[in-house]
Amino acid sequence: MSRCTKMVDIGRRQFLRGGAVAAAGAATATVLPAEQAKAAPALAIIDYPSSKLGNIADLEVNEPVDISYPDVDSPGILLKVGQPVEGGVGPDGDIVAYSVLCPHKGWYMSYRADDKTLNCPGHFSRFDCEAGGQQIWGHATQNVPQFTLTVDDKGDIYAEGASDLIFGRPSNVL
Repeated sequence: MSRCTKMVDIGRRQFLRGGAVAAAGAATATVLPAEQAKAAPALAIIDYPSSKLGNIADLEVNEPVDISYPDVDSPGILLKVGQPVEGGVGPDGDIVAYSVLCPHKGWYMSYRADDKTLNCPGHFSRFDCEAGGQQIWGHATQNVPQFTLTVDDKGDIYAEGASDLIFGRPSNVL
C-alpha cells in the first residue's frame, strides 16, 4: 500500500488562521462600489384578481371603509389619508388599502385615526398607514400587506394585488 506523501500535518491554530485569511480575502473580493451597494426599494407584488373596492366620492378623510380583498376571507380597509402617501392613488395620491390581519398571528387590527396606524390587540404590533404599512412597534416580523390600487376615469377604485402574503395563506394564489 502506498502512502500519501502530499499531506501536511498542521495544528488547529494554523488551520484556523488560514481559514480566517481565506474568508477575509473572499469578503474583500465581493465589496461593491458605493453606488452599486445601495438597495432599491423592493415592491414584491402578489397578483390577485382585480376587484372593485369602492369609489372616490364615497371616501372621507381619515374614515376607513371595511373591504374584503382578494376574497371574503381577507378583511381590509380602504382609507383616504388626506395627504400624498407611499402607494397612494387618486387625484391627491392619498388613497390606500391594507389587510387588517396582523402578519404576526392574524389578529384583527383596528385603525387609530389620531396617528393613522393599524393596531393589533394581540401582541401590540403597530403599522403606519402613511408609510406603506410599515411596522413601527411590536412582535410582527413584516409590514402589513398593502393592496395595489388603481382608479378609473369614473373614480372607481380597484385592488390589483398585495405587497406581501396575507396572514394565514399558505401560498400567493387563491
